Amino acid sequence: MDINSIYSGMYLEQAQSNTATSKVNASLGKDYSSATEDELMEACKEFEAYFVEQMFKAMEATSKVPGSEEESSTTSALDMFKDQMYQEYASQAIETQDFGIAQMLYEQMKRNYNL
Repeated sequence: MDINSIYSGMYLEQAQSNTATSKVNASLGKDYSSATEDELMEACKEFEAYFVEQMFKAMEATSKVPGSEEESSTTSALDMFKDQMYQEYASQAIETQDFGIAQMLYEQMKRNYNL
């Protein structure tokens, strides 16, 4: 494996992580004063999915034993797919489970924007 493929793998992993973060940042930075209730709820669900995704990642990080994994070029590829898996798990979790984060955020934003 050459340096270009290693760099591109690392770049893809970082880009994947930045995509989820930038999507949430874009949602949070938007002015919802003229948004419909559906748009507002969608933004709240995006935030909840991101929150749950970060929770999954934190749980995995606490389960790792330091020094037990071999450092290899396949590790970054696996990490990229793990990120995608966690995003999908989080999306499915908020659709099938009632965490209530999105609903509480939605109700607070409705009050703040007088919707």
